[in-house]
Amino acid sequence: MRRLFPVTDETSAAHAPARDREWSLDELAEAYAYPERPWLRANMVSSLDGAAQHDGRSEPISSATDMRIFGTLRALADVVIVGAETVRREGYRPARAREAFAARRAAAGQGPAPAIAVVSASLELDFAAPLFTGPLVPTLLLTGAAAPADRVRAAEAAGAEVIVAGDGPGVEPVRALRALAARGLTRQLTEGGPRLLGQLVAAGALDELCLTVSPLLTAGNAQRIAGGPSLVVPERFALASVLEEEGFLFTRYRRA
Repeated sequence: MRRLFPVTDETSAAHAPARDREWSLDELAEAYAYPERPWLRANMVSSLDGAAQHDGRSEPISSATDMRIFGTLRALADVVIVGAETVRREGYRPARAREAFAARRAAAGQGPAPAIAVVSASLELDFAAPLFTGPLVPTLLLTGAAAPADRVRAAEAAGAEVIVAGDGPGVEPVRALRALAARGLTRQLTEGGPRLLGQLVAAGALDELCLTVSPLLTAGNAQRIAGGPSLVVPERFALASVLEEEGFLFTRYRRA
């Protein structure tokens, strides 16, 4: 892997031969370090023609290095925020402790693994799934005040913590993020899906987008990385970095 942007004399010299060199996890962790303030980062993958998935899943347009970065971003986060549909479709499991990141997490005052926070109005989830039966850190459920009472009870009986972050049936994105930050979960990572990312974008809540551009064409009618209504005025983000390997571009954009 090689760094394409930003390039300085130091990074140019260090990474000029890196086309055939696998970056260490420490190098990736430094490249994707969180700032010292509450921060919401999204991590998504897209094909060249804008598909966020193929056959309903993101894995077919990903790569081994994309998954290493995926794992690194998780290992740096306090909490991973994901929509209920993505949990169901992708078969989400709890985040695991990574020995390679144990010292870094301990030094940052973090637990052994990030919490998974699922955004769901209906709470129609399988509470017998590993996400609820075997997490190192209790799974969080972000929902609205109108969530079905029986589903709330079932979630709590399964060991999940239910957080009300909306006065109606749905979740208010900014309120949800503040509720997580109030619990000390300030290094926030969302992995979508497109509907959730679209809601976060519409709320002006996203600080950074880590977007892997996959060198694949899929055609079809797959969703883009963000869905929902268009913004009245498109929001400008600034390019922060670009890494490349085997035609995959690993980009980072921050709020301009």
